[in-house]
Amino acid sequence: MSGITDFDSLRRAMADNSEQPEGPARNARAEQLLAEAEKLGVPLAVIEALGHQLKVYNYSSEKAKMFVPFARLLRMWDERPEDFDAYETHSLHWVFKWMSAGMLDQPHIPLASIEKWLGEMEHRYRLAGHSERALRSAEFSVAAHIGDRARAERAFAAWLAADRDAMADCHACELHGQGWWHAELGRDEEALELWGPVLEGAYTCAHEPHTALASSLLPLLRLDRVEEARAHHLRGFRLVRAMESMRGAYADHVEFCALTGNEARGLELLAERPAYFTDDGQPQSKLDFLGVVALLMDRLVERGLGGQTVPGPAGRTWTAAELSAHARGEALALAARFDARNGTSYVSERLRERMARRPLVERLPLGVRAARPAAVAPAPVPVAPAEPAGEPDDLAALLARARQLSDALRPHAVEAWAAVARAAEDAEGAAGTVLDARDRAEIADHEGMSLGPEGVASFERAAALYEQAGDPGEALAARARAAYVRALGGELEEARAAVAEPYDRVLALYADGGTGLRQTAGVLMSRARVLMRPVHEAEGPVAPGVLADAEAAAREVLALVEGRAEDDVRLAARVAEGHALLAELATRSGDPRTGAELFARASAEFVAAGLPWFAVEYEARLAALAHHLGDPAGAERALRAALEHGGEHLEPVGRAQLHLQLAEVVGGRGQADEAAEHALEAAHWADVAGEGPTLGAWARHQLGGHLVRRGRWAEAAEVLESALADLGVETHGDGTVVQTQWWLGDCLSELGEHREAAERRLQAAEIARHWPEQHDHATLAHLAAESLGQAGLPAEADRAYARAGELWRSLGNVHGLVRSLRARAWLALRTQEGPGTARTLMADAVEECADALGALDAADPADAGSAGSAQEAAEAVAARQRLVEELGHTHRQFGDLLARSVAEDDDDASIGAALEEALTQMTRAVAVFAPLGDAALHARTGAELAAGWLETDLGRPSDAAARARAVLAAYDAVAGDPSGDGDDGDRDEETVRARRAEAEQLIQVATEQPAG
Repeated sequence: MSGITDFDSLRRAMADNSEQPEGPARNARAEQLLAEAEKLGVPLAVIEALGHQLKVYNYSSEKAKMFVPFARLLRMWDERPEDFDAYETHSLHWVFKWMSAGMLDQPHIPLASIEKWLGEMEHRYRLAGHSERALRSAEFSVAAHIGDRARAERAFAAWLAADRDAMADCHACELHGQGWWHAELGRDEEALELWGPVLEGAYTCAHEPHTALASSLLPLLRLDRVEEARAHHLRGFRLVRAMESMRGAYADHVEFCALTGNEARGLELLAERPAYFTDDGQPQSKLDFLGVVALLMDRLVERGLGGQTVPGPAGRTWTAAELSAHARGEALALAARFDARNGTSYVSERLRERMARRPLVERLPLGVRAARPAAVAPAPVPVAPAEPAGEPDDLAALLARARQLSDALRPHAVEAWAAVARAAEDAEGAAGTVLDARDRAEIADHEGMSLGPEGVASFERAAALYEQAGDPGEALAARARAAYVRALGGELEEARAAVAEPYDRVLALYADGGTGLRQTAGVLMSRARVLMRPVHEAEGPVAPGVLADAEAAAREVLALVEGRAEDDVRLAARVAEGHALLAELATRSGDPRTGAELFARASAEFVAAGLPWFAVEYEARLAALAHHLGDPAGAERALRAALEHGGEHLEPVGRAQLHLQLAEVVGGRGQADEAAEHALEAAHWADVAGEGPTLGAWARHQLGGHLVRRGRWAEAAEVLESALADLGVETHGDGTVVQTQWWLGDCLSELGEHREAAERRLQAAEIARHWPEQHDHATLAHLAAESLGQAGLPAEADRAYARAGELWRSLGNVHGLVRSLRARAWLALRTQEGPGTARTLMADAVEECADALGALDAADPADAGSAGSAQEAAEAVAARQRLVEELGHTHRQFGDLLARSVAEDDDDASIGAALEEALTQMTRAVAVFAPLGDAALHARTGAELAAGWLETDLGRPSDAAARARAVLAAYDAVAGDPSGDGDDGDRDEETVRARRAEAEQLIQVATEQPAG
């Protein structure tokens, strides 16, 4: 059974099919419906079915199929125009534009045929009395496509000069086309200005702002307006993702990824739409898509990832290099077909220019997780060059450079010594390349530094070589370093024993003048570090003796070197580290304030010594202490300093952590814009560090929240969906998961995606259901019910509201309970439950309010003699006022519901009775709001006007006018009250103007209405 029995059922079926996702399934259904329409024997049914088929073809990848149904429609029009009603007549002329655009997109259709079609369109539009505007727009498209700029400029001017009429494209589409031409000519500012009303949502349609957002990406990047470009990508891609017909706009987003260092996301986009590689229904958009695929693949090849597996056409596995060659060849072949048709080389030239584009931004973090279909190396972390000049290539130069870096404690000294070791090994045996014992000692010493807990043997070898080189003090320092790395490996007792001998010997040697201050300080600092390891590893309180030993060791270092560092950065670093050790000991001893002071001192000393990168760790610790001490400003200063001082030497994970902490601090003082920027950076660097599923998910969670606070719903939704892919209860906590789902539900609700919003809110509610405190569970259940109702699922919404009501009742939250009952009443009115159930539910809401007020009024007054009871009394007064307002709103809604429950076919007596009952509820609402004074002024006047309109419906114009005059008088009294400037939020001018205008209108209607 097809279910199509008459014209009405056919129309319903076509309407249902129009709501389905774009694609072959919807197209196939349209073809079936055309066959069913032909069985009805009604010409208009066939005409409408053909129009429906045309529309779904146009909004799909099978645009080439449009021409057959249109030719049939045109023939039917020519033979029997009387079979077309006004709407179908308009539609027939409207799709002439689709045909001209569709022909242009098909390289097998000769250019002469397209020009002939433009003439046919002009003829028919003239006969129908239409403006030339749509025709000149179509001519412009032809001229622009073939590269005839002079003709395009003429047609463009004629397009703008012609009058807008019923055949003109919508404002959104016209503005997009006009802006596109400006962008093509390099007039980016003008293009963006034209697109402004579309991008801001003033003009919209089925394909806008989708295409305007996509088209704006390249101009924004060229103008270095990267923040807007990122926002347009996140917002725009969300719009085109599910629309099969938007391959061209989709290609713009892939190109954006290729030009902003987001190749991984570009691959994700390719993986989402595998059919785009092969769909042939619209060759022009296929050319666009394959062109940017080649661009993206070339970026991967340039980065040394040509052998990387990437998404491509089905049927085989593709590497980036292979897909680059394939996409380029296919795109150029298509372009050649267009050029052969057009008699120019313009399409190929534009394609080559696009495929050759270079990145406009080296790194533009997007905040979203790239669920990579294949591993893509992250963008390289910026690293400061070890020296401004080029790399030395001989052993002597390498040695000099390494010694210079290590003596000055510069970053990458360890790597420089490793380069010396490699060069020495390569040059072994060559004349003039013999390293002395000191050189080999330093190589082994730095090798040990690079190995961490595995470096004991290297340090011991270094010690022996230092002895051989005649530097016993440095030999003892190397053995002390070996003891420290034993401690790092968990061998605390062995390390303590191992450091004892070098410690005793170096003090004696120093006293005898056998070694220098630097070597002695090195041994003492290694000993202090060894004694600090039990403090670092302790999970709970630290034994006083352990703290005392460590503190004594740190103070011994300071006693030796403080005030004697002069220009020696190594000694200056010992002083700073000594204060940092004391800072940590003070913190572990329960004195965080002293700890913070000492961390600040240590950081300042590192910076003063020209070693700011060493300050980062302690500035991060200082930030944590400042936060603990309730000093957010201090925490912010420390975090900013850490980012500044770490600079390009910061590891990605450290950079991510600092940005994330700063986002929390800045967000805490309400700076959502800057907080979002830091969260964005944190997400990016977490991904670079390989910490996307953990630290990156935290960052995306924060970023999404800040975007929600800024009302950037589409961007927030993209980021939060990305975060949820990695967030887990075990890793991030159930509270984080619930909050993310909650925010995402809010975003989807604002975007009109109500079914999806309900799903997210229900998922969050299911987790919150297990929490001891149930307020969040109740709120989420209530929000889910709202979304279900807005999604057109009344039965599911009613069940969710009922569940929320039970939760509100269990929590003693009358407001939530009453609102859930009111919502259920409205749902019942629109469903089979009907007016009876709706009345009962609304009456229950009134009763719940009244009972709560009665209970509040019956409670014994608090003891007025205590300050605490005075506060409680004030809170009770405020609570009572909120309940009174809730009761007033419930009476108001009860009146509205009763008035709307009247059916058109009810008899006069039933209608009159229902309206009288509604008026009673409205009158009660006015009476409830009145004692609240100005605090409920708008609510009272709204109910008064609603009651006035009911009076007119009941044939009592004088009573209606009296109510309207009461509203005017209420606002006159407020305007004349000199004390009425304290609560301007409740008397905003717009509401006042609207109420006054409605009251005047009611008076006019009442004056003209005869008395009943």
